[in-house]
Amino acid sequence: MYESFYNLQGRPFQLTPDPRFYFSSRTHKKAMAYLTYGLNQGEGFIIVTGDIGTGKTTLVRHLFETLDRNEFIAAMIVSTQLSAEDLLRSVVAAFGLDAQAEDKGQLLARLEKYLREQFQMGRRALLVVDEAQNLSNAALEEMRMLSNFQEGDKALLQSFLVGQPEFRERIFSAPELEQLRQRVIATHHLEPMEEEELAGYIEHRLRLVGWDNDPCFTADAVEAIYQHSAGVPRRLNTLCSRILLYGALEEIHTVDAETVDAVIADMASDTRQVTPTSSAIHRPATAPVNLQNDPSVPLERSGGSGAKESSSGKSAEKDKEKEEMQDRINQLENMMKSQDETLKQLTSLMAQLAGGGEKDDK
Repeated sequence: MYESFYNLQGRPFQLTPDPRFYFSSRTHKKAMAYLTYGLNQGEGFIIVTGDIGTGKTTLVRHLFETLDRNEFIAAMIVSTQLSAEDLLRSVVAAFGLDAQAEDKGQLLARLEKYLREQFQMGRRALLVVDEAQNLSNAALEEMRMLSNFQEGDKALLQSFLVGQPEFRERIFSAPELEQLRQRVIATHHLEPMEEEELAGYIEHRLRLVGWDNDPCFTADAVEAIYQHSAGVPRRLNTLCSRILLYGALEEIHTVDAETVDAVIADMASDTRQVTPTSSAIHRPATAPVNLQNDPSVPLERSGGSGAKESSSGKSAEKDKEKEEMQDRINQLENMMKSQDETLKQLTSLMAQLAGGGEKDDK
């Protein structure tokens, strides 16, 4: 919607990782230096970590975009809770091979043959495992075993492991991962962008979709955006997308701090609207409701005749509830008595029928 209002050729702040929108911030530039160094080594593991939304996947995809396809062949998988064998099947499939086999040995042989063919054609194989924090230690050990494929003194496969901060901590602390740890040749942890980089980031993304200074972001708007997002790219993109939508609806061409604050308040109200529903869902169905502790029920005013009227009103309500409850109990007792009588009659009838059947047999 806002694309047409601002004459943009696309969505500049989409959440899907797109190497076209890669922005070389300080932390990303440093990461690229480590990745390039690792590539030049031609072996081992390269580890990239970062908090959620810091641009890890975009970084690696940007690296792939810069590779010479005649020199490298790359594959990428997004890991979930995979067993060691399932991981191997995923790797085989990622390189475009048939992942169906009767046993693990066939899969390994198929992958090794493919890697040797690529090596003979002068191409190095790269594998990226995204969300690597989900891999079990057994699956990581399977990754290490794949790094044993060699042609002479050259490795046939080099791997990038991309994950959240806890993955880095596990790699460098788990005793059972010592052998893999010894093969890590480069590692980098992505940090959020710095405040002085934000204006360049916003302009970079906008220019890629044909932006012609409409809308214009003021300095205080950029500062407000940074304060809300803390420099995390995904948060920036979410907020900036809502700002553009709000701006189009309100026909705003200059985005200032007031506009940003209005959008942030609007996003906060979205969250608050969900809260009562979620709390109601989690309330046990059989738990008694204490109206005095329920925040959804307004408190009565205390003191004076109003308090007395409230007290007598509550007393009358309780008496009425007791009467209704007693009526229900009486109804249940009558139903049970009726059911007992019916059961006795059925028992008697069945006994008579059974007796008549015996006489007939005789």
